[in-house]
Amino acid sequence: MDIETLAENFELLGPWEERYRYLIDLGRQLEAMPEADKTEQTRVRGCMSQVWLTHEVTDEQPPRFHFRGDSDAHIVKGLIALLFMAYSGKTAEQIRETDIKALFGRLGLESHLSMNRRNGFYAMVERIRSLAGTREPA
Repeated sequence: MDIETLAENFELLGPWEERYRYLIDLGRQLEAMPEADKTEQTRVRGCMSQVWLTHEVTDEQPPRFHFRGDSDAHIVKGLIALLFMAYSGKTAEQIRETDIKALFGRLGLESHLSMNRRNGFYAMVERIRSLAGTREPA
């Protein structure tokens, strides 16, 4: 599913309880992350929940990033899935150009997630951008 379809689906849902369930369902669909990848090096700082993020880079030109992640919190796993829809399969330039704050606002998450979850969400965004930045041409 692409991010536009996600936004359209989100807009069709009723009360926020339904939207939370939808986020949780998205998180359940994440590719399993091997336990061996859940290390201190892959842990995202700034999240109250435990969150781990790894990435792979394709050999194509320009390289594209694919992310894998997990969390011990169901809603956070859904937020990870949302981020992967926005960022996975993209080049470093496309990742930099993605206006995630606009998407966050469009989905209404800004006013329906706790401050701690918002901070954690943006910590994951920064981690993804940092990972993409490590592959910039010299």
